[in-house]
Amino acid sequence: MKHTINAEYKSGMRFDIDVLGHKIIVDAKPEGGGNNEGPSPKPLMLAALAGCTGMDVVFMLKKMRVPFDSISLKIDGELNEEHPKKYTKMHITYQFKGNVPYDKAENAVKLSVEKYCGVYAVYKEAVEMSYSIEINGIMKQ
Repeated sequence: MKHTINAEYKSGMRFDIDVLGHKIIVDAKPEGGGNNEGPSPKPLMLAALAGCTGMDVVFMLKKMRVPFDSISLKIDGELNEEHPKKYTKMHITYQFKGNVPYDKAENAVKLSVEKYCGVYAVYKEAVEMSYSIEINGIMKQ
């Protein structure tokens, strides 16, 4: 399988990117020569991770017939100071609300990060990865 995206320069630092039929605007802040019309590229790496592992976890919990009220992910990415500026650490906080047993949530998360999430698999080769699980506001490590 192969994915191809197309990026078209517009002005300033803005690119309009076609991702399999979906439009994403990428831009820089004014201090970087842009107009802040969209996110800059690096945070989209965090968004890709959130989408990938989040979808896995939802799929797994549904397959396990575990009901949940909501699932949110918070991804923290730590950048180095020198160029090229790159993420050196990423931490995912999986936030569940509802009657979600911890062992089921943990199993779904582990299946995602250890087996199914391709974005996580690529990132862990270059970045220190970690995660935590929070259920109804109670943090588990």
